Amino acid sequence: MSKLPGSSGISLLSDKSLEFYRDPVAFYERRIQKHGSRIFETRLLNKSTSFVCSVQGMKELLCEKSLIFQKDPTDIMHHLYGDNIVTANGEEACLLRLSLTHLFTGKCLQSSADYVNSVCENCLKGLDKSVGLLSIYPLFKQLGTELVLGLFLNVRAQDTPDVFREISQLCTQHWHGLISAPLNVKVPLWSSGFCTAMEAKNKLMDIIHNKLDCEKQGFVADMKALPLPDESCAPQHLLLFISALIPKALASLLTSFTLALSGPSREGVRNRARMEPEYFSHVLLEVQRLWPPFIGGRRIANKDTTLGKFHISQGSTAIYVSHAVHRDPEVFHQPEEFLPERWSGRNAGQEGLLCCQGNGQRNCIGSQLNQLFLEVACGYLLKHYDWDLSPASQDLQYKWLPISRPVLPPTVRFRAQDRTSPHPPEGGSCEPGGQ
Repeated sequence: MSKLPGSSGISLLSDKSLEFYRDPVAFYERRIQKHGSRIFETRLLNKSTSFVCSVQGMKELLCEKSLIFQKDPTDIMHHLYGDNIVTANGEEACLLRLSLTHLFTGKCLQSSADYVNSVCENCLKGLDKSVGLLSIYPLFKQLGTELVLGLFLNVRAQDTPDVFREISQLCTQHWHGLISAPLNVKVPLWSSGFCTAMEAKNKLMDIIHNKLDCEKQGFVADMKALPLPDESCAPQHLLLFISALIPKALASLLTSFTLALSGPSREGVRNRARMEPEYFSHVLLEVQRLWPPFIGGRRIANKDTTLGKFHISQGSTAIYVSHAVHRDPEVFHQPEEFLPERWSGRNAGQEGLLCCQGNGQRNCIGSQLNQLFLEVACGYLLKHYDWDLSPASQDLQYKWLPISRPVLPPTVRFRAQDRTSPHPPEGGSCEPGGQ
């Protein structure tokens, strides 16, 4: 057993949180080069922290030792969302997953497909007729918001636009609590960001409770009928499911997909993805590999253990960095290159090595629904359009926190897809669960 490369230094004085939050990718790259290891130690949030940047380390952290490395009960997400499947540990987390899983799989997932298709068509039709430049990230975030509020709360933008707008604004205010100092302060004429987020949370909970009382069908009614631990459980989970987290993550992935396939140089990729469902799925995998929406996740060791050959002390923090794990050169040849072909070659059958939605027993419960979203939205774009960056030269440098996306919102010009070009049959790549 070896000591971790790096050092956590002295309390406060050695804290590297500011450096990490400014540029997490540069942060881990410098230390990998310095220590010659993809697992290293530093001080983050004033705690000794192990950074895990390798596929093997991630699998050990999230799969093999998931009972040792658990969610942090003091995480700010707990203050904003309360007790739910994301913040729970141990038996409680297992029981919640057993109760909730069927809402995101099987017949329930199939029943969502028609709505997902209709929302994608409504939001993405006519993009070739847009006047001027089209900023794609806000477009995709609106699409994600309509999907989430319609599926999980039975609030449809076309049916009740005022209610939809109110809830959307509250979700945005609530989200800002994740990027605010956790100071619940309110004085005349001013409130802290966290205080505003908590006020938005209370208003959202009132709306959710009213929905649970009134709705007789759909996801809300299904949630109410589940065998959950107590009466607070359903509203707490609905708050999580309608939060801005999901629309922003979806917008992140759709933006990256659009940028990765833009322009004349990617025409062959677009055409092949239209013709070959398997290749289309590999394109989506490669987008998630290179541009995961979340930088990673945090765990706390509940006893002394190891990661790789390195000692990890009880109570210390471990962070897996999905951006780094997905670029582990031991697993992914030419890790910085966009190569969908890798998933039918060297990396065939290794989809489980990605961690953009977690991994192991605690991976995202809605991963199949997220895949449905991506398949339908990206499939619609491919079927109906070609596109280019407009203007052709844009700064596409990414920021990685709290959600990955270009620092400057990219603008795109869409053109109607040439109908003489081959494309998948109607609905060919827009069904849940892949091809």
